[in-house]
Amino acid sequence: MPVTECRSEETPDEALVLACQHDASGPRGRAAFSALMGRYYRRVYLWCYRYVHDHEQALDLAQEVMINVHRGLPRFEQRARFSSWVFAIAHNRCVSAGRAARLPRDEDVDLESLVDPGAGPEEELEAREQERAFLELVKRQLEPIEQQALWLRCVERMGVDDITRVLGIEMASGARGVLQNARRKLRAAIERREQDDESRRSP
Repeated sequence: MPVTECRSEETPDEALVLACQHDASGPRGRAAFSALMGRYYRRVYLWCYRYVHDHEQALDLAQEVMINVHRGLPRFEQRARFSSWVFAIAHNRCVSAGRAARLPRDEDVDLESLVDPGAGPEEELEAREQERAFLELVKRQLEPIEQQALWLRCVERMGVDDITRVLGIEMASGARGVLQNARRKLRAAIERREQDDESRRSP
């Protein structure tokens, strides 16, 4: 089905990629890439932002990533998922930018999407405080590679094998081992925090 004849949000990545490859300079190809841009640009921007923690630089990096994606589409053979390929490009571009990876979010970037739109002011404030507290815990307790792997798994819903390839993890257990370590650290940190809270409440 031509991209122009269906809702772009319902079109699988694979079909959009094929449209880009078969009609690169034509209307179907341009429409397909525009749909891919709409689907991935913000996600790539957020990924880049967690590396550089700077809005303008993250915008520049995200734009460069999508340019590289466009240039690489004719050679993309779909041996991996398109999303994995995109984030591999983003990861490599951010690494080449020479900045340490970070997970914390800018308060104006994407916290709104994580708050229940039906929540009242008190519930919304509590949700934001819990979100900030958890992200600060992640920042303090996890190594950059663990933060990245956790983001790809929990937010992007990427498979462990794809995460291993995207992040270039060479240890035998791959991303599975990294994620297990990250979860173990977070679980221990949360338990310590709960114990400290309980101690402060005790007379």
